[in-house]
Amino acid sequence: MALDLSKIVNQITGMVDSLKAHREEKRQQLQHAVAILHSQSNNLEQLSKKIEASKVTWLVARLVEPIDRHYQPQGAPKEFTVIATDGSHIDVDRHQPTHCYLINIGGVVLHYGAKPEAALDSVPHLYASDGELFITSPEMQGREQPIEGALLGIKRGVEECKRLAELCAELPAGQTGVGLIDGSLLMWSLTAYPDFIGDIMLEKGFLTHLEQIRKLNKDRAIPVASYISYPRSNDVVNALRVALCPRETVDSDKCPECKTRECDFAAGVRDRELFSEILAPGERSALFISPSTIQKRYGKHLVHFFYLRLDEEIARIEIPQWVAQDEKRLNLVHTLVLDQCKRGQGYPVALGEAHEKAVITGADRENFWQMVEAQLIAEHLPTSGSAKSQSKKTRWV
Repeated sequence: MALDLSKIVNQITGMVDSLKAHREEKRQQLQHAVAILHSQSNNLEQLSKKIEASKVTWLVARLVEPIDRHYQPQGAPKEFTVIATDGSHIDVDRHQPTHCYLINIGGVVLHYGAKPEAALDSVPHLYASDGELFITSPEMQGREQPIEGALLGIKRGVEECKRLAELCAELPAGQTGVGLIDGSLLMWSLTAYPDFIGDIMLEKGFLTHLEQIRKLNKDRAIPVASYISYPRSNDVVNALRVALCPRETVDSDKCPECKTRECDFAAGVRDRELFSEILAPGERSALFISPSTIQKRYGKHLVHFFYLRLDEEIARIEIPQWVAQDEKRLNLVHTLVLDQCKRGQGYPVALGEAHEKAVITGADRENFWQMVEAQLIAEHLPTSGSAKSQSKKTRWV
């Protein structure tokens, strides 16, 4: 056994003791955050202006409506369809004899009503040409970015949205339902790449597919949403920190000069903890707008979000602006996501099934590379990878 767990028993004990010691402090912080939230309920315009004027390094949610507003779910329609996609991939492995990657997209269509139906499939695709392995700048010759690692994760997200748009298009006109993606609608990690990557992956990719779904909603009620389980975000709590700051214009660079540090009374509290105190099971929170800088490129698909109280957790639901501003479709997202979670023991059934269709196991990865090697041998092409790869295939000790 490579990891000797007996050597970290005392470290685990110390970690648990530390958590216990800070439990009461955390409880008081949470209660204070809840009190501040309620105190700001009639202060929407003033707090919104203060947030807009603030200069902070934290992510601060923009407010759409009174911050403590909450909504009960409506009844689900008699007939509806839930569509979901999820993906998995095999990354480029520089130790293998050939460079390629594989994306597997799971798709699920569940129809509920008088004649319930289910369609589940997976669509794997291998990418191996230079045009698929690299993104090249159209303006600067020779400038290219390999599609691997984090960028491959972004590429997979684009393919998930593309498949969702395809499945939504198959839904007959006049039908009602919801399209679901696991994770965030925000491709915030694109900010680490040159603009031409965002142009291709976001404007010409992800947002193009979201626009296809939006246009389908002219004769269908099929809003799109993403589901984030056990969210770690604190965008709304940070809005409360802005409210607590005694300065008219909040500037985080000047925080070291502050002696009272009122905002620390809310620091350390997660949004999910805050809304677990004010939402009843099944209720959703007010709408908020994500402050991520990537939002500048989203246009009519500007990402809004709300929190949903389930029996076991608080989930974060993200929706594009055209859904947020349509009360019928917004309520449909709330109702059908909640319905899916009840059917799926706390997690949307359709997303769970899409994940099962998409997942690539360790055995799958090994078999994939063996198939690649077998084909190379059959065509009398080189099959030797790196020395490191070869050493992993042989036990020396």
